[in-house]
Amino acid sequence: MVASVTLGTLLTPLNSSMVAVALASLQRDFAIGVGTVTWLVSGFYLASAIAQPMTGRLADRLGPRRVFLAGLVLVAAVCALAPLAPGFGWLVLVRVVQACGGSVAFPSGLAMIRATAPGGRAPAASLGAINVANSAGAALGPTLAGFLVAFAGWQAIFLVNVPMAALGVVTGVRWLPPDPPATPAHAAAAERPRPNVRALVTNPRLAGTYLQFAGVNLVFYSIFLALPLWLQQARGLPPYEAGLLLLPVAGLGMLVAPPAAWSINRSGNRPVLVLGAAALLAGSLLLLVLGPTTPLWAIAAAGMVFGMPSTMNTLGLQSALYEAAPPDAMGAAGGLLQTCRYVGAMLAGGLVGLVYERGGTTTASLHVLAGLLIALSAGLLAAAARRAAA
Repeated sequence: MVASVTLGTLLTPLNSSMVAVALASLQRDFAIGVGTVTWLVSGFYLASAIAQPMTGRLADRLGPRRVFLAGLVLVAAVCALAPLAPGFGWLVLVRVVQACGGSVAFPSGLAMIRATAPGGRAPAASLGAINVANSAGAALGPTLAGFLVAFAGWQAIFLVNVPMAALGVVTGVRWLPPDPPATPAHAAAAERPRPNVRALVTNPRLAGTYLQFAGVNLVFYSIFLALPLWLQQARGLPPYEAGLLLLPVAGLGMLVAPPAAWSINRSGNRPVLVLGAAALLAGSLLLLVLGPTTPLWAIAAAGMVFGMPSTMNTLGLQSALYEAAPPDAMGAAGGLLQTCRYVGAMLAGGLVGLVYERGGTTTASLHVLAGLLIALSAGLLAAAARRAAA
């Protein structure tokens, strides 16, 4: 079951990172500007942020297995049609529908995990496996896309989703637990009022988890977006070298996830959240020491520190959500958590753009951004410490 859920959740991080490499080809083929072609990125994030809680609520009402499989079928169908798009606007629509289809995977998967593991403690090993796959997808997406675009054009980054989604459907049919039958007792339970989105966000424990997750992603994505711009424009590195230096940032989560999951199983989520927030603060402080003469090996080493807190915070906060959310609203609660991820990522893009627009893509601007991120990270560390003391 976890393998099938993991395969479905892999599609969203993979597609969010693959498109970056194809933007130049798409801009050339459709004869459009940079501002226009980036709608493929913005549209995907906006659609994902809106669709996550909606698809989660559908999973709670209609059955998570049914909704999970329908989302993968939708992804396969729309991606198969993407190369036939007659214009760029149609391709943006494809990305929006693709995001909506992929958005079903995490909230539906979380609901199925909750139904098969009804105890209070979160199954950290299962959540860790999903996070390893997501980190791998985000880290390896640009590399995979580079080969696909070079040998088959931008169309290949859409077509590669077809066999992956089809495999997800096959494994889902075979391994995912069936939705509860529509017995009279189940029908009566389904008719009982479920916590809606407003009730979830006004729940004090859940609201704190959502705010922390948005803040964690704001800091992480600010670093993830600001560094490559600084490396290329202030340090003069070619894009492939900047990309290689970012591999530790995106890929270290794969190595951190197993010990973080072990710690959550052993001691709960609080120690991992405190350590993750402390690592986020350390990474923000490291930005202050980067400069025009910093050796590349030192930047790569700093990237390892930047990459650690994302997985720790994600696993810890997913575990906190799992324990605090009502079982019959787990899909909607998980969808809202993913929405907070995209809200944090979009705010990070705005923050980086604002800082670099005012001061240029310089080391001084990077240090200004570092100061803002240090303040945010300190607040997140205080919130994690309060959670641990509660």
